[in-house]
Amino acid sequence: MIRDMRVASMLLAAVLAAGAALAQNRAGEANWPNRPVRFLVGFPAGGSTDTVARVVGQMLGTRLGHQFVVENRAGASGNLAMEAVARAAPDGYTIALATSTTHGTGPALARHLPFDPVKDFAPVSMIGSSPFVMVVYPGLPAKTLKDFIALAKAKPGALSYGSAGAGSVAHLAAALFSHMAGVDMIHVPYKASAQSTPDLMTGRLDMQFATVPPTLALLRSEKLRALGIASAHRSALLPEVPTLAEAGLPGYETSLWFAIVAPAGTPPAIVNRLNREVAVVLGTAAGKDALFQQGVDAETSTPQALTGRIRDEIGKWREVITAAGISPE
Repeated sequence: MIRDMRVASMLLAAVLAAGAALAQNRAGEANWPNRPVRFLVGFPAGGSTDTVARVVGQMLGTRLGHQFVVENRAGASGNLAMEAVARAAPDGYTIALATSTTHGTGPALARHLPFDPVKDFAPVSMIGSSPFVMVVYPGLPAKTLKDFIALAKAKPGALSYGSAGAGSVAHLAAALFSHMAGVDMIHVPYKASAQSTPDLMTGRLDMQFATVPPTLALLRSEKLRALGIASAHRSALLPEVPTLAEAGLPGYETSLWFAIVAPAGTPPAIVNRLNREVAVVLGTAAGKDALFQQGVDAETSTPQALTGRIRDEIGKWREVITAAGISPE
């Protein structure tokens, strides 16, 4: 009898302790955030990724009453920041801006990463996406996408395209295009699109996939020619330019996308709270316009949908990389 009473007392104490801990955790989650949140970005200050993080971070900070402090930890194609977040305490006070590079092309291309792009993160929400536009040297005798494909097929291995480096999204976008169109082109990697664009304007390159906002002025002045938008829908910034699917390459779609992730193990209550707040700020006209000014179409999601997107993106790019025989250069 005494032994049974001792066991019962121990069980009751364990239940009470667990209940107290759960209550304490829930209280902490309900009070989140009660101090600034670190928002890591894996790319340098001043770039499009950094700007998107600062725009969204400022809106979230204003709404939640505590700063979202953007911390640039550039290097290794964003992997330094992702590793830091993967190893951070899962308490809701460290998050990161995930991109189509850090959670898409990068993991698909890399043989070894210091983190697992799926298991080591708690996806929160999509933020938005920015379409690529396929642009060519205006002196090229190709006025349409079908003209370009015909020209490339007539001259296999003669046409060239530039990118911001081997394994970059722009590189893989062109590799996917080559695979789907059945053409053979030469890849010329640069350190940044700011270096490849002048060569494209002067005919040293024939084609590249570029982001829309910095390309607009060159298209308006006819220093470059747009053959198609790489996303599923036309760009509001270039409504007259058809999608590549419309122009003759059904099923083609590639874009730069941005999302928020937290360390794996972050309490679901905090993940869901942050997910709701992102949906609120990006659901307003001001939020949508703030991103549109950066060439980004606002797009939110559930954590589960973002998990699926990350898995799909990695799988998609692994297929492209294998088919094209791409390896880091």
